[in-house]
Amino acid sequence: MADGARCPALGCVVEYMEGNAVQIALVTEENGGYLRLLLPNRRETRLAASRLLPWSGPLHTPGLSKEQSLRILEQHKTTREERAAAVAPLEVWEIARGEVARAPARWFAELFSDSPDEDMVAAYGRALLTCKSHFRFQPPDFLVYTGEQAEKRLAEQRAREEREAITTGGGAFFRLLWDIACKKRTIPERGDNVPLVREQLSPEVAERLKAVLHAKMRDPENQEHDALWTMLAKGLPDVPHLPLQLLAAWGEVPEHHNFWLDRAGYAPGDAWWRPLADEAQDIARAARNRPLPECGLPFVSIDSPSTRDVDDAFFIEHSEAGFTLVLALAAPALFWPFDGRLDKAVLRRATSLYLPEGTCHMLPEFLGTDVFSLIAGETRPALCIRLSSDRDGAVGPCEIFVVGARLAANLNYADCQAVLEAVQSRAPLPDNAAAPYADMLRAGLELARLRQQARIAGGAVIMNRPEPVLRLHGEGADTIVTLERDKPCRDAQNLVAEMMILASGAVADWAAERDIPLLHRTQDVALPKEYAGVWTKPEDIARIMRALVPSCLEVRARRHAALAVARYAPITSPLRRYADLVNEAQTAYFLHNGKSLWDKETLARMLGHLLPALEATGQAQRFRPRYWKLLYFRQQGDKVWWPGVITEENDAFVSVSLPEQGLFVRGRRQLFDERAFPGMSVSVRLGKINPLYNEVQILETAS
Repeated sequence: MADGARCPALGCVVEYMEGNAVQIALVTEENGGYLRLLLPNRRETRLAASRLLPWSGPLHTPGLSKEQSLRILEQHKTTREERAAAVAPLEVWEIARGEVARAPARWFAELFSDSPDEDMVAAYGRALLTCKSHFRFQPPDFLVYTGEQAEKRLAEQRAREEREAITTGGGAFFRLLWDIACKKRTIPERGDNVPLVREQLSPEVAERLKAVLHAKMRDPENQEHDALWTMLAKGLPDVPHLPLQLLAAWGEVPEHHNFWLDRAGYAPGDAWWRPLADEAQDIARAARNRPLPECGLPFVSIDSPSTRDVDDAFFIEHSEAGFTLVLALAAPALFWPFDGRLDKAVLRRATSLYLPEGTCHMLPEFLGTDVFSLIAGETRPALCIRLSSDRDGAVGPCEIFVVGARLAANLNYADCQAVLEAVQSRAPLPDNAAAPYADMLRAGLELARLRQQARIAGGAVIMNRPEPVLRLHGEGADTIVTLERDKPCRDAQNLVAEMMILASGAVADWAAERDIPLLHRTQDVALPKEYAGVWTKPEDIARIMRALVPSCLEVRARRHAALAVARYAPITSPLRRYADLVNEAQTAYFLHNGKSLWDKETLARMLGHLLPALEATGQAQRFRPRYWKLLYFRQQGDKVWWPGVITEENDAFVSVSLPEQGLFVRGRRQLFDERAFPGMSVSVRLGKINPLYNEVQILETAS
């Protein structure tokens, strides 16, 4: 404080700080460094002189009546407020920063007035006090910040104001959203929920809150927003999917939002590649403009009716020795720009996802479902694998070549199954698209059965576990789930499965002979001999699955125990799986150049990026169908009895398989008959189902 301000005379107008605001007063008494002050609100207060601001005056005649003193105070207050409002602190700073490093309020007032009175000096003092980004009040002077200091202070001020605005209104708003999520409150104007947001928050704060919620939904372990999140979520339950539930209540994500895709960084739909359209179009042009010799074989494909990305087809016929099989694989790898921007985006997707709500393609859809898809009647680039088998199903070395493949037909499982059943029962062939290819289908099934028998003899473990078809009707909160059982197409599906296993094993052996590194699917474990075979009973499948370890993807070629093959390099789905795309590229490059495109170390580094992406997308593929199944059960209500089979029991819990719905549930041991054992048929009643939290309870059982 200025010395003159410490013990002002009676009748002097003074100012001091209270509650972060400037207060004006009139001195009515002084005693030992303490002053009695009259305030504009007619109250009086006692204050130490050291607390006064370093400007005072004017001095009025002591002994005025209280009413006269109040009028004087009000006049000075009004004058100072008006003048302070007219001061432009940043303009003052621009002039002062080149002149002084610090100065009293009067010095700044004199920059704009020749003889500033006390009210003008106080007005400048008041104005500079509010401009903390450019001035620092260090009594009796104001320090003038440099440009760098001012910019830093402005940034800090903006961040502080943003935090204050967010924490002040954000916490209350989150509690409102939680009430909405729990159905305790409703939104009058649901629509897009903008009215609710506009009433509660500024647009800037709303966007910041959305960003925090989305970040925590995508990555709950991310610590970037931890401090802010802790303040915002204060008073809310500590549950794993709180950000998702708040966003859904806000209307920022739809009901039943697939947060697994957010966590995987996997964009649904077909817009993700648009910023990379130039690369995608270059690939398409290269594929269409490169002439390839046509193979001339009448290949056929077998897929589900909804399949649009056809990446494998076959031709098979009987030969003198046994069978001749040629597999044609879609060949995007011939034209793929590895290490380009599009390639990096596709690697992060890692695989196509087949979910009840729709298919998410790994590649841009026009590439995967048109340019490279093996569409009947259209010539497409193909990597072909020719194999010969004897009558016992033993297969010799394969031949690999690149051609243009022109499919004769795209068939579906149901039609092929109908033809195979007619062939086996010697009944008339059905009138469907697969009938003209009956001889090829019969040969394919014969070879598939021989190959499966050979694999079982080698220890193969085959789980025959049909999955129901999940269908969604409606959108958002109105979505209704149905479970349907399609007619089994076991022969047609086994035919395709055995060909894919045969091809991937043969290519792995071919590559090993030539020292070509590939990505291999391995499961190098010892399995009991009694595990070999085809298993259909839920209790057997559960028992064996507990003993199996998951397969893994690695560069080293090792055996795959459950498939009973010495090596297995996935290559048959290059439109749908990035590992297959890599293996196809490595194989095709060797055919053309006589050497590998990548060495083992490069493949290992590539795998380091691919495996986390596969883990994230794998979670979406595993957990999302279960979410819809649980929603289906919840929609059916808790009064329905479901037939099941006990698969495991111990002193605490009993596990039950619901084969028709493809779901495993677990209940407390005391709910079951004391004679409960694996394989025992039971009926269960389910309740307390929360699909988001993967929660379901067995409420009651009956043997």
